[in-house]
Amino acid sequence: MHEKSSHKARPLLIAAISGRALAAAARRAGYRPLVADFFRDTDTVAIAEKAVRVPGSMQAGFEQASLIEALDELAGDEPPVAVVCGSGFERRPEIVDEIARRYPLAGNSASTIRRIKDPHLFAADCAELGIPHPEHRWERPADPESWVSKQAGAAGGGHIRRADSGEDLPGIYFQRFVAGESISALFIGDGRNASIVGFSRQWTAPTPQTPYRYGGAVRLRRFNRHEAALIESWLSGLTRRAGLVGLCSADFIRSRGSYRLVEINPRPGATLDIFDSEAAPLIEAHLQASRSAPHALPRFRDCMASIIVYADKPVERFPSFSWPEWAADHQSPGTTLSAGDPICTAFASGRSALAAQRAVRDRAREIEHRVEGART
Repeated sequence: MHEKSSHKARPLLIAAISGRALAAAARRAGYRPLVADFFRDTDTVAIAEKAVRVPGSMQAGFEQASLIEALDELAGDEPPVAVVCGSGFERRPEIVDEIARRYPLAGNSASTIRRIKDPHLFAADCAELGIPHPEHRWERPADPESWVSKQAGAAGGGHIRRADSGEDLPGIYFQRFVAGESISALFIGDGRNASIVGFSRQWTAPTPQTPYRYGGAVRLRRFNRHEAALIESWLSGLTRRAGLVGLCSADFIRSRGSYRLVEINPRPGATLDIFDSEAAPLIEAHLQASRSAPHALPRFRDCMASIIVYADKPVERFPSFSWPEWAADHQSPGTTLSAGDPICTAFASGRSALAAQRAVRDRAREIEHRVEGART
């Protein structure tokens, strides 16, 4: 567990659905994290200088008035270095406008978020820049078995459905299904160019209701140089077109050596933990790139994986036990969980991606056994 930050460190405001990873990254970079999120879980409280729980939902994001009030409370009389926004704003970019009126913003503006998360504008930008991108449409296709439905601006994979499921959620659009391997590029934009931090392979944790729910990711130690250069050129084109700054991620489907860009997440995302480095902290790079200033990127000698451990059945009262050091985002004792709720995030490293992925799956099973054993 991280020690509390020195009071000499400068405060950094963090707003996200879950702020733990950003708080840990801020601590590694030498800042005092002040966190507003939906959970205020135990390890966020331990890492942050202050943490406030704010109302909202995974579907709708934040309630603007409550979030602004929480940020003002956290900031107090000491001006923060900046506000870093994580997940929860893609469907409510107007909140980012309000934050930017009150505090320095580290990351993408509301106008950039609107452009990059608008399916029509994004597809048009990809077409003009020559970036392969799955076909999309707003109306239900005649052959729904070849398509998926998505909510514009949503995140995490839980909102994605097969288009032939017949379920129409608010604000959905349809994207042609592309079979292949899910590859994500974590990159930093400076408004002109994109610099790739690294690549990860991602996997799902499907349920009948959420067939594309996010499961985890493994950082790749090796990646084809020619393919990496091509992807970086695509992302630089989008960075200039949309004005992307700071940490972002790009999700691709790789099939038979070719790539299709599925979407851009214009914020620090789920793979921050497995890419961050004390030698070259990514939060510092995020802050510098947001000002178009030079920034250092980390280097990696191994692979690291993370996995979300979900409850496979309801838990009336979550048990109390000693968490291993390789787990984060801990559920609090006494919490009531529904089937499918997250229990924690587990991490593991390995010399290869396969070794790291096997190790983290073993650790996920260990957590499941611990929870079951503590309940009996």
